[in-house]
Amino acid sequence: MGTAIDREAALPAAIGTIPSGLALLTGHPKLAAGLLALPVGLVAFFRDPERAADLADVDEDTVVAPADGKVMHAGPAQPGVAPPRDPAQGDWQQISIFLSLFDVHINRAPYAGVVESVTYRPGKWLAAYKFESAFENERSDIVMNRTVRGEQRTYVFRQIVGLVARRVVTRVKAGDEVGTGARIGLMKFGSRMDVFLPPGVELHVKEGDRTVAGETVLATWPGAAR
Repeated sequence: MGTAIDREAALPAAIGTIPSGLALLTGHPKLAAGLLALPVGLVAFFRDPERAADLADVDEDTVVAPADGKVMHAGPAQPGVAPPRDPAQGDWQQISIFLSLFDVHINRAPYAGVVESVTYRPGKWLAAYKFESAFENERSDIVMNRTVRGEQRTYVFRQIVGLVARRVVTRVKAGDEVGTGARIGLMKFGSRMDVFLPPGVELHVKEGDRTVAGETVLATWPGAAR
């Protein structure tokens, strides 16, 4: 499977060449050559590898990882973190994934459906592994709906920027239809993604697990084939 570079890399890479250019202009060719590592490294942060979800349809009951990273939380939603939900429908379950500086930062839809809403909220830039980053940091909530076997399934996923990642890029809008594992945006450098699923959905990851976007199975909806 191949690897592309996201278009968001263009500006950081261009800025990253400035130190090398200045070194060359001031008569330091060896230093200039060494400084080329900066734009090369910046471009690497925007790598976009092909994943299994790009090559074949994902089962209609399967929820996949929206990001590469490490699972910080998997279980009942943490207090004050989950989006609003009718108490009669039961409490959300939450899976939180932390992306380090060295992880792929392309974000993918964990489950297919139609985008109901995208809500961007400005905020702080606390370290993304901190609990309070989920409701204090800059973030974008994406509400999704999908009907399977006559049942409407609603879930939410959230892009959260961190101490280094200070910009959310969301490339879907209300009314868009996306497939499981489809690219939906990115967060520049280290960040976090939360997925909120209704009760009854079976979680298959635990704290400390590593995830691969578009491939790792996070959960399955009730009624999934075994």
